[in-house]
Amino acid sequence: MIRARWYNRSFRRPLTHGKHKTPNTALLAGALVGFLVMLVVWFTQGGEQGGSFIGGVLLNMAVFGAMFSYLLQGLTFIQLRRVFPNIERPYRSPFGVPGAALAVVIALITIFFQLTDPLYQKGIIGVAIWYALAIFYFAAYGRKTLVYSPEEEFAVKQREGAGSM
Repeated sequence: MIRARWYNRSFRRPLTHGKHKTPNTALLAGALVGFLVMLVVWFTQGGEQGGSFIGGVLLNMAVFGAMFSYLLQGLTFIQLRRVFPNIERPYRSPFGVPGAALAVVIALITIFFQLTDPLYQKGIIGVAIWYALAIFYFAAYGRKTLVYSPEEEFAVKQREGAGSM
C-alpha cells in the first residue's frame, strides 16, 4: 500500500487526490448533491419562486455550513496551539492565535445574524438536520470503518509522544 495516500478499506481506492491531498469523493458528492437539490427546487417550484428559494435558503445553508466550519477550525487551531505549542508543523499561520480568534468572532457574528433573520432560519434548520443525519450515520456505521489520514497519523504519534514524556 502506498503510504502517501489515504485509502478506504472497502473500496481500495484513494479518497484523496495524489498531488493536492483533497478529499475527492467528498467534494464531488457534496457538489453533486447540492446541484441535484437546486435542480429539484427549480423544477418543482418554478423558475422565479425556485430562484428566490435557492438564493434565500440554499445559499444561506452553504454560508452557515462555512461559518460553522470556520468556527470549529478556529477553535481547534487555538486548542492545538495551547496544548501542543512546540509541535512540528509544515505550515505556520502568520496571524497565529489572534487570527484564529478573529475568525471565530466573525463566524459567531455571522451565525448570530443568520439566526435573527426568519428567511435564513429555514436554511439553518436544514443544515442542522443534515448535520444530525451525518452524526447519526457516523455513530452507527462510519466510526467502525475509519482509516487514518497522514495528518491524523501524525497527530496520534504526537499525542503518544507527549504522553510518554
